[in-house]
Amino acid sequence: MKYLDKINSPKDLKSIPRDELAEVCKELRTYITETINQIGGHLAPTLGAVEITTAVHYVFDAPKDKIVWDTGHQAYAHKVLTGRYNQFPTIRRYKGLSGFLKRSESEYDVFGAGHASTSISAALGMAVSRNLENENFNVVSIIGDGALSGGLAFEALNNAGNIRKQMLVIVNDNDMSISPNVGAFRNYLVKIATNKNYNRLRRWIYKTIKKLPKSLKIIESILRKAESSAKKFFLPTTVFEDLGFRYFGPVDGHNIEEMVEILENIKGYDSPVVLHAITKKGKGLDYAEDDPIKYHGVKEKKKYGINQSIQNPIYQNVFGEVLCDLAEENSKIVAITAAMREGTGLVEYSSKFPERFFDVGIAEGHAVTFSGGLSTEGKVPVVAIYSTFLQRAFDHIIHDIALQNLPVIFCMDRSGLVGEDGATHHGVLDIAYLRCIQNIIISAPKDGNELRDLLFTATLNKAKPFTIRYPKEQSINFEKKAPRKIDIGSWEVLTKGSDVLILAVGSMVSKSLEVNSMLSEKNINSEVVNCRFIKPMDENYLSESLPKYKLVVTIEEGVTDGGFGEGIINWSNKNHISNSILTLGVPNRFVDHGPRNVLLEEIGLDSMTLYEKIYNFLRESNE
Repeated sequence: MKYLDKINSPKDLKSIPRDELAEVCKELRTYITETINQIGGHLAPTLGAVEITTAVHYVFDAPKDKIVWDTGHQAYAHKVLTGRYNQFPTIRRYKGLSGFLKRSESEYDVFGAGHASTSISAALGMAVSRNLENENFNVVSIIGDGALSGGLAFEALNNAGNIRKQMLVIVNDNDMSISPNVGAFRNYLVKIATNKNYNRLRRWIYKTIKKLPKSLKIIESILRKAESSAKKFFLPTTVFEDLGFRYFGPVDGHNIEEMVEILENIKGYDSPVVLHAITKKGKGLDYAEDDPIKYHGVKEKKKYGINQSIQNPIYQNVFGEVLCDLAEENSKIVAITAAMREGTGLVEYSSKFPERFFDVGIAEGHAVTFSGGLSTEGKVPVVAIYSTFLQRAFDHIIHDIALQNLPVIFCMDRSGLVGEDGATHHGVLDIAYLRCIQNIIISAPKDGNELRDLLFTATLNKAKPFTIRYPKEQSINFEKKAPRKIDIGSWEVLTKGSDVLILAVGSMVSKSLEVNSMLSEKNINSEVVNCRFIKPMDENYLSESLPKYKLVVTIEEGVTDGGFGEGIINWSNKNHISNSILTLGVPNRFVDHGPRNVLLEEIGLDSMTLYEKIYNFLRESNE
């Protein structure tokens, strides 16, 4: 490469002539594409942000100037330009670079970002702190149009416009989040971006200014005022300016020279500024441009091959198929998701039942309360959201759903460890944060068939909120047949035993059966129970069986603090049952990224380690 492999920091980038920056962008695209196609990761989002990233680092002085990213999908080029070129092939790999922004990874990652809509709030906090300390640096927030639709982003814009501290918000407008953007604000941005008369005039003014000699700066001033007047005439009143921001745009986010010049002109404005840049998700890669949803993220090369999904569909596809079947029979069923139609398995549903499908954008809290309104009018709302994203709507679940006993169904995909997306995306807190809600049902299927039956059971429930958690992996069993109703709170005894009681939840049921086989080889008989309902628990089974066992083991793919195991301990103590209870689950620390199987082994939730822990527990208890 001519430039890229020699860039160890933004300082090296600044030494490159401006008219060569397009070559740097070309090399970035080539390097990122070739790397990600081999190892997997988020491709289309970062390709669309290459010029923005390069221009920002060319004009501003990071890390002194604070560059705050919204999520990490668009920030791969940022990682490459900030001294991580050689490490980049390790991104999202075990012990390698994170796929998101991570403060502990680099001084250039000034704020961690895995979830959307956070950057403006964080940037404003930095700007306020700067002014309080009389420091001198710039603050830049880079946010996508999808993330801008989130409520937190609007709250931050409103507050920033009121406080009026120097900061720059760059809106990377590619008309996409993961699924196509929806909502009135998306339509508003489109109006701004597509006004032909204004854009034609703006381009003419810009070209004219570039040709002006320095002696005619007064004409430049007149032309810029003309542009401002034209903006007010041709475009809808800009919400940004109404909120107290100075608005510039729309500009071509792929014109690197224009981006650099504009950033240099607006750098250091003493009031908040919005720069609206139009980009193309997947830019420079034809197939990614044509299908930015498919190429939002790509899989590792070695994972391609024979598709096993026919025999063992992933849980999200089981959910989508079953929901379609149930909706055929029940016209009250309505599906809601938050910008994750593809990710939650709702593509087929949205096609079959478009009038009963609602993508609310990146707005999890709204999704929950919206579903509550639907429920009050007799609908059966099914809210499909990743476990890690549902935590953003915790208050809404309590205040708007649980307090009113509304039978909303929450389907929490990606519960447990999600693998390469890492700590920001692991769904290991849901059991703990939901258990404390008084009247909620929490369930976890052991396989695809049980997911089908639990979803059917949830649609029949009329009394309280019903949650179903399932992992990011292939289901063990799934047969296309009529669902059956499961008694709420009931457990399933899978093996009979007398030496130790193993109470397993969801994905840990199959591993517990493997442990049972290993223990049998040591002449240890374990009773394995599928605890498909975490709340309410099967108190009839507990009353009958718990006193029989001196040794009890609970296994869950969630944090043990506040988890299912703690619930068993509390029940045992409350009922004055004396036994030893070993709680196994996710330890009290944030787990980094890596292959799911590797992470399970790291934290001791693989079959062999579970066996060793239980065997040692039995041996120590008998000494």
